[in-house]
Amino acid sequence: MASTRATPPLLKRLNERTVLEAIRDGAPISRAEIARRAGISKPTVSLALESLLAGGLVRDAEPAAGTPTYGARFFEAVPEAALVLGLDLGARFLRAALCDLRGVVRARHDVELRAADADLVLASLPALVDGLVRAAGLADVPIDGAVLGVPGAVDRDGDTIHLVANVAGLDGRRFGSDVGERLGLGVSVYNDINLAALGERSRGAARGIDDFAFISVGTGLGAGLVLRGELHRGHHGAAGELDFASAGRKEEIDPSAPALAALAERAAAGRTTALSPPYEGRDIFAAAAAGDQVAREIVREEARRIALHVVPVAAVTDVGLVVLGGGIGANVQLLDEIRSLLAAWLPYPPRVEISSLGDAAVLSGALAVGLDDALENVFVKHAS
Repeated sequence: MASTRATPPLLKRLNERTVLEAIRDGAPISRAEIARRAGISKPTVSLALESLLAGGLVRDAEPAAGTPTYGARFFEAVPEAALVLGLDLGARFLRAALCDLRGVVRARHDVELRAADADLVLASLPALVDGLVRAAGLADVPIDGAVLGVPGAVDRDGDTIHLVANVAGLDGRRFGSDVGERLGLGVSVYNDINLAALGERSRGAARGIDDFAFISVGTGLGAGLVLRGELHRGHHGAAGELDFASAGRKEEIDPSAPALAALAERAAAGRTTALSPPYEGRDIFAAAAAGDQVAREIVREEARRIALHVVPVAAVTDVGLVVLGGGIGANVQLLDEIRSLLAAWLPYPPRVEISSLGDAAVLSGALAVGLDDALENVFVKHAS
């Protein structure tokens, strides 16, 4: 029987990875503490540190305030060893951010789109990224890769985008390849709401929660599902396309902004109300908060429509939490009514909360995904 031997190069690589992870988790950290946490000898730690220092992945650090040093040397990972680019393409904005290997955002820029057109976005990307790099003051630091959020379902090939209604020229296109060629980077493409869900789990309202749904209600409607701690994309990459939840129903239950405006127009007809065209969501919620009866009725109906979309998600997945986001869904005025309806309709209603990340949710998810890849890639490049 053939056996697998732990060769010296393999052991060296495993030790360096173990030491690097201990430093990332515990910095600033001494050699003795690295050895204790990693469960390897101090001489082995010293050899790994020597290699990691020479490779620019680790550097000397000042100990935390009040920490007794006893003459020990302290270390931390170098956050500027590589950068991660996050991109969020929507119907009205293109958002972009760079983070370092600590996950700290070093620069962010939002561009309002005069026209949501894939070709125009593609042409604008090099200047946008150059501006981010200059703003971060990190022109000499390599960008490991980019993660792009798009308003559509991403095919199983991880590149082709489908079911896009609000960005011209994007549907059916291998847009990740186009972006990668334009920027000279590897690009991973995700549905934007899926990334928002991962953003909420990374640093938002769902931090540390393994089973939850993120539902975005804005110019469109969509959901991201995290089950057993992993993003659930579905067989065709179209999990969470809540627009299809109303298929076969005659009743109008669309809660997105255009449908909300149409609802408001009907509700306001012939009645005394502060509402007026174009019936934008922020005006409806402001009027409801001020006591306008018509606006309050509209908000209650909007809450019912959102609850009707939560029900099938909760019934099928039994998630413990639903996070609401988007320009419409993130309104606190909706919460009590949604919670009340779900309690009446479901035996195990999920907890419902508002996104804590707002319009940064997609970017946060993109950077979180890219950061995981970059941490691995930087070490692999060092070890090779």
